[in-house]
Amino acid sequence: MGKTSQRKEMINELKAMDPENHRVKSEAIIQFLLKDEAFQQAEVIGLTISAFPEVDTHRLIEECWKAGKKTVVPKCEPLSRSMDFRNIDSFDQLETVYMKLQEPIIEQTEPVKPDQIDLLIVPGVVFSRDGYRIGFGGGYYDRYLTNYRGFTISLAFAAQIKEYVPVEGHDIPVQRICTEYGCKDAGQVNG
Repeated sequence: MGKTSQRKEMINELKAMDPENHRVKSEAIIQFLLKDEAFQQAEVIGLTISAFPEVDTHRLIEECWKAGKKTVVPKCEPLSRSMDFRNIDSFDQLETVYMKLQEPIIEQTEPVKPDQIDLLIVPGVVFSRDGYRIGFGGGYYDRYLTNYRGFTISLAFAAQIKEYVPVEGHDIPVQRICTEYGCKDAGQVNG
C-alpha cells in the first residue's frame, strides 16, 4: 500500500475514534512523555498545535509551561513548504491560518533556530516500528529534519503503528515513539 492510501485509511480510522477514548489515550501518551528522560532534560521543546484526530498537544503545551520549558511551534511558509519555529508562552499568540491550523503570530513571537531546540515532537499519521513516518503530505517536517540535530519523538496512538510504511531516500526516522502503552526507542515499538 502506498503512502497516500495508507495516510487516507489511517485518517479515516482516527476520525472514527470515540472522543472520550481519544481523550483518555491522548492523556496516557502525554503522561508517558512527561516521564521520558529526553523530555525531562529538554529545555526547549518544538511541537505542533494539534487538531483532531491527532494526539492532543494542548495539555502537553500547558505542562511544558508549568515545567518552565520554552515551547516553540512552527510557522509554515506554504510557497516554499518550509517552516520556522517561534516561541509561545500563551495560546493568545496563535492565529488560525489555512486548513484551520493554528500557528504563531509573527509580530508577537520570536524565532528559534533548529540548533536551539533540544527536543522536537514530530507529527505523523502512520509510523513504522523503526521510526519512519507518513506525515500529512506537505513535506514540511521532512525538509526541517534535514537541518535538525536534536532528539526526535513522535506521539501516536498504538493503532498508528504499522509493520511497514514506504520509505523514500529523503525520509528521516524519529528516534522514539510514545503511545498509550509507553515510550520506546525506534526499532522497539510494538503496534
